[in-house]
Amino acid sequence: MSNHIQSSNVVGVHYRVGKKIGEGSFGVIFEGINLLNNQQVAIKFEPRKSEAPQLRDEYRNYKALSGSVGIPNVYYFGQEGLHNILVIDILGPSLEDLFDWCGRKFSIKTVVMIAKQMLSRIQTIHEKSLIYRDIKPDNFLIGFPGTKTANMIHVVDFGMAKYYRDPKTHQHIPYRERKSLSGTARYMSINTHLGREQSRRDDLEAMGHVFMYFLRGNLPWQGLKAATNKQKYEKIGDKKQTTQITALCEGLPEQFGQYLIYVRNLGFEENPDYDYLRRLFTQALKTVGEVEDGEYDWMKLNGGRGWDTTINKRPNLH
Repeated sequence: MSNHIQSSNVVGVHYRVGKKIGEGSFGVIFEGINLLNNQQVAIKFEPRKSEAPQLRDEYRNYKALSGSVGIPNVYYFGQEGLHNILVIDILGPSLEDLFDWCGRKFSIKTVVMIAKQMLSRIQTIHEKSLIYRDIKPDNFLIGFPGTKTANMIHVVDFGMAKYYRDPKTHQHIPYRERKSLSGTARYMSINTHLGREQSRRDDLEAMGHVFMYFLRGNLPWQGLKAATNKQKYEKIGDKKQTTQITALCEGLPEQFGQYLIYVRNLGFEENPDYDYLRRLFTQALKTVGEVEDGEYDWMKLNGGRGWDTTINKRPNLH
């Protein structure tokens, strides 16, 4: 589809399209430049005839969250030839890229610092009456290199987000079942597997699965084989339900297990205690005798120079 998108084209009046930096289910992402002020940006292209267009909704969600810490600024949404386009801040690699480059294991210290940042981002989204519904390491990106937010975790890809309550009255959506699955099977909550309407608790549980993935290097429900996707999702859901939290968190500070127990016991409409969850991670760090010093595992790459895209290849940068 990118045949129609020429690098060096000018789109959205004053954005020049640069090289392709990523691809997803929705379309393609290019780097770009704002010709008025030379600011680097990311430009997301989606075919206008897409079966499930997301960019307009994504634009609205970015607007609703605008000015929030760790949420990229959005500059433009519009039609350009055969595509819808969205222009946002350009960011660095995803946590999935960094995890790969670090040998697919993160230290407890790095996971704790990531967890506290991710919790704060998701709390911000929830406070704006939205749930995210697509928690995965690929959707959390660090900042653009050389900027003051270079190690701040940002959330991107708001195509799946939805309101869990009325933004004005705060009336919560009703509980429903038999919902079709949305999200990434590896990380989604058990309730999502069971077809239950998602709410704040499901974002938090999916994050717990991401933390375990980072600490362990994999999850017990990875690599399950089945004839159809539906059967595979069922198998993954069954394995999640039968895996004991103690077994999942074996050899790790007990606070990781306490996190999962807490979020899996939240009610559908319950307002999570984000401060309590952040405190759990602070305690986990104490138990291993580490301090929160902002030194992440990826900063040690390449002899302490940090990550470098000429050496560290990124398969799919957003």
